[in-house]
Amino acid sequence: MKRIIVMLVGILLISSFGLTDEVSKVGTTAAGFLNIDVGAQAVSMGGAYVSIAEDATAMYWNPSGIARANQLEALFQHTKWIADVSVNYLGLVIPVRNIGSFGVNINSLTMDDMERTTVDRPDGTGEMFSAGSSALGICFARNLTDRFSIGFNVKYITEKIYDNSAHGVAFDVGTLFDTPFSGLKIGMSITNYGPKMRMKGQDLLTQVDIDPKIAGNNENINADLRTDAFDLPLMFRVGVSMDVLKGLANSNLILAVDALHPNNSVESLNIGIEYTLNNMIFFRLGHSNLGRYNDEKRILLPDGYEKIKIDKKFGVAEGYEGGLSLGGGIKYNLGSSSMVFDYAFKDFGILNNVQIFTLGLKF
Repeated sequence: MKRIIVMLVGILLISSFGLTDEVSKVGTTAAGFLNIDVGAQAVSMGGAYVSIAEDATAMYWNPSGIARANQLEALFQHTKWIADVSVNYLGLVIPVRNIGSFGVNINSLTMDDMERTTVDRPDGTGEMFSAGSSALGICFARNLTDRFSIGFNVKYITEKIYDNSAHGVAFDVGTLFDTPFSGLKIGMSITNYGPKMRMKGQDLLTQVDIDPKIAGNNENINADLRTDAFDLPLMFRVGVSMDVLKGLANSNLILAVDALHPNNSVESLNIGIEYTLNNMIFFRLGHSNLGRYNDEKRILLPDGYEKIKIDKKFGVAEGYEGGLSLGGGIKYNLGSSSMVFDYAFKDFGILNNVQIFTLGLKF
């Protein structure tokens, strides 16, 4: 049994990490905000979190993680993202004895109103419009054995710009397994599985001349422009983690690695480390997107694939999302309740660095 588990993990990690020819499809999916990582703890560990997630952010990373909850839990995150964009996450987990754990999660991306421009008035018309995205999810997870958990999350997704909007439904599924190997854990998840999304709205209504070559046509025929439909950002994650100290000297040291296989980019690895002292003070360090940038990539163009050179340092052509991250946290015990404050700093290269704040409560 042990050999089978080791072989399975090895095969999954290797297959997820670049044995195929790498093709970049950045910008080919809808609801891109679903790719923005949630939770200061997870972000500070470089996103190596699929086998660790057991708090309210597990509904984003691995829905099965909330099955491990034994208390009512609420978590809120606020992030000032790049380009004056704000990302907020709210999660609530309710464990029900002998049934499982239920959860509700809200993930939103907002920005300030912008001034409308036109071809005739490129400096602005004075009319303001808004844009944003959100996802409302409902989750259920259950421990099938004392070592194995499974969870599901379904979410309703909305993207809006001006008077146009797109709507869709996506599903997440995840598993979490505590192996007999000295605290080794394996986590897997598939997130954002669902049909394509298409923008619709009154801004797409227009009037056209069906055949301008023929004189006398009605130039005001009502028409509804049809936009392309785009896939959701499907993501497959598999990861392992281990607590190498296991409470020695009131300390824990968790090492984690995740392999990622997205449908809108190339495969990569995330690695992270967390040191805990007295289950109260946390220090974390991580790196994401390892192996993502090589000297040569293949990008999908309208007429086929073409190889291009990519700068290793900046890699903006590949949709660079940073590498190094770090952070920490403090836990306060209040009788049978507790409060956790976490902080993360993420490096975004030539873009603005990002700071993430998370507050979690258990009752």
